[in-house]
Amino acid sequence: MVCTKTLYNYPHRGILAFTPMDLPLILRRSIEKSNLRKYKRKLGKSIDLRDKNILTRKEFGHWKIDTVRGIKDKADEVIVSLLERKSRLYVALRCPSAKAADVKNTLADWLGSFSKNSSLAALCKTITSDNGQEFAKISELERSGLDIFFAHPYSAWERGSNERHNGLIRRFIPKGVPVKTITEGTLKRAIYWCNNLPRKLLGYKTLQEVFLEEVRQLVDLQTVQFDIAI
Repeated sequence: MVCTKTLYNYPHRGILAFTPMDLPLILRRSIEKSNLRKYKRKLGKSIDLRDKNILTRKEFGHWKIDTVRGIKDKADEVIVSLLERKSRLYVALRCPSAKAADVKNTLADWLGSFSKNSSLAALCKTITSDNGQEFAKISELERSGLDIFFAHPYSAWERGSNERHNGLIRRFIPKGVPVKTITEGTLKRAIYWCNNLPRKLLGYKTLQEVFLEEVRQLVDLQTVQFDIAI
């Protein structure tokens, strides 16, 4: 018994008494071998080098980063979004553009907002990014206690939580609407809604509640100020 692939190849080779044009559905099947674009762009350390225990979401301080765009315009602002894996807390940072230097500086400012206190160093142990060119410079922010990894190209499932929360914020920042036109009040309202929505997987606690529980184990919140955008 020949396999399906071989059977569909027979009409193209003229082995059978009819042509592909006699079978309309066969024209939808490609006889060419698929060319997988696998791991072609590498901006830094691969996600393969990341500690496998991070996948369990049991340890606090591991983040994913992505961008949300309104329109395809180099002059428009973008949202740099970060998500903490254990608490699922979602952070949205306004960035002047999608240029690698601007994204790097925006991330550096955010990290600097709580890195001044040594007790808060554990807030961000790793950051995992995709291979978008806008993240080409963030590896320069690596330091002792902070590792930056890059997911495999064309593997959105490795950052599923990011995609999910980016979809939520799209309710406030629809595609086709310039980020520049989004007011700060609208952005803060969107993030507040995302982080204060009870989640079944967290025992019906909110993301903010779980996040602050973890932070309280590191430092007295009344003794330090940091901008976590919640």
